[in-house]
Amino acid sequence: MARHLITSALPYINGIKHLGNMVGSMLPADVYTRYMRQRGHDVLYICATDEHGTPAELAAKEAGQSVDAFCAEQHDKQKAIYEGFGLEFDHFGRSSSQENVELTQHFARKLHENGFIEERAIRQVFSVTDDRFLPDRYIVGTCPHCGYDKARGDQCENCTRVLDPTDLIDARSAISGSGDLEVRETKHLFLLQSKLQHEVEGWLAGNGSKEWPTLASSIAHKWLTEGLQDRAITRDLDWGVPVPADVWPELAAEGKVFYVWFDAPIEYIGSTKEWADVDPENRDWKSWWYEADDVRYTEFMAKDNVPFHSVMFPATQLGTREPWKKVDFLKAFNWLNYYGGKFSTSQRRGIFTDAALELLPADYWRYFLIANAPESDDTSFTWELFSSSVNKDLADTLGNFVNRVLSFSRKRFGDEVPAGAEAGPAEQKLGEEIAGLLAEYEGHMEALQFRKASASLRALWSAGNSYLEEKAPWLEIKTDKDAAALTLRTAMNLIHLYAVVSEPFIPATAKAMRGAFALENDTAVWVSQDEAKALASVPAGVPFTVPPVLFAKITEEDLESYRERFGGAEQ
Repeated sequence: MARHLITSALPYINGIKHLGNMVGSMLPADVYTRYMRQRGHDVLYICATDEHGTPAELAAKEAGQSVDAFCAEQHDKQKAIYEGFGLEFDHFGRSSSQENVELTQHFARKLHENGFIEERAIRQVFSVTDDRFLPDRYIVGTCPHCGYDKARGDQCENCTRVLDPTDLIDARSAISGSGDLEVRETKHLFLLQSKLQHEVEGWLAGNGSKEWPTLASSIAHKWLTEGLQDRAITRDLDWGVPVPADVWPELAAEGKVFYVWFDAPIEYIGSTKEWADVDPENRDWKSWWYEADDVRYTEFMAKDNVPFHSVMFPATQLGTREPWKKVDFLKAFNWLNYYGGKFSTSQRRGIFTDAALELLPADYWRYFLIANAPESDDTSFTWELFSSSVNKDLADTLGNFVNRVLSFSRKRFGDEVPAGAEAGPAEQKLGEEIAGLLAEYEGHMEALQFRKASASLRALWSAGNSYLEEKAPWLEIKTDKDAAALTLRTAMNLIHLYAVVSEPFIPATAKAMRGAFALENDTAVWVSQDEAKALASVPAGVPFTVPPVLFAKITEEDLESYRERFGGAEQ
């Protein structure tokens, strides 16, 4: 059985992330991780904060802190929020860790040994006002491709085109805002990606990328079709992984550091080593990354991160001539927009994860985001859609079913699961339907099709409601008490099944549902097809309690307050 390595794109350190970041990487990775663990797989889920680069320096300066103090504080804040969302990382590391410094320098040395790093004199933008060379992200201006007026010198976040600072129209310093810029000569290290083009093409053709989502594979092949370009991998910054002095003494003396997009993907390995260093007797980071033929590696990210992970990082790994584990499946997502406009960390536009948890428990957000995940196209968050999804699916279809069944049974039969009659044709029919829907759900989860999996989960919940309406135990009990007891016992078994299969989406609620029944050694281990058909995991006589309301409905008054706070019109 394969071991499963799962990573999600590293959230950047400069502030709390918005819901678009959550649904584009970390949340679906967590849902998949939970599912795979329930199915009995050996899973390692790794993430970290991405802490180097220009935005970290700028954000620290704005906050009046040193960069290392700023990053440490922001890491803890982000980690607390992700715990609030129920994300179960095996380790949530930091790209500024000593492990990542050592690994990044190791990669650079190996690439140099193999002829894939070259020192070049280049002409770079120098700010006269700031008296310093400006790394790409310190330069802002208008994108020549789409006209976006806040494009950075390395990439336009609007159209995702990779840029050079000299491409920008009306370029200016992000530090001082000054347009007094000159182009001067300096030296940097270049990764010779052009020499690795054919190897990356061969790797991509043979690694199963045809099974990737179209979004991921099309971006990867587009970059290869356009041809890989040699790329500078060092910057003039005070904060970052230092260029090793044993190989490049002159550049080290000048304080050059590696470009954030060189060291950030290496942090997946670095974070795994951080995890292993906590308990080296029992954890082996190399078994997941080095000659790891029994590992299946799945990455989760938004579309703007795909080029770096599908082409540039594999090129880096190939160039070391070492057997590093490369991605097997890359799950990419489009944008989640806010009323037709982009969420933006830098512009504080949209709902941010800290504010979301202040409003409502995590499961409301987890379910809605995955059920509306931007898999095939960009999707748009609206408060109206959010409230409709919560009220219909969570409050009515699932929450109301649980409350109706348990409250009615306690009222008529006491605090234990009633016995009643043996299962009949209606229960057999229901078992077949549940088993079929469960198989659909499993298929979609295995294929990482989250919206389809959500639809199958909803259908499972709906099947219980249909059964309850058909059997109508509130009427049965007037003429046949045993028949009513059978209906309620079957419905309680559905509740327990829902608690297990809903766990990847709504873990806190699933735990509360499982906790309603006093079963010994009850866990969220997956339900077999036979168990789904039998609907007998919770036998008669098991004590139960009625949990508090699982999901409160969102009222018009709530909606009005949300719109007032966050905006709710097309922007």
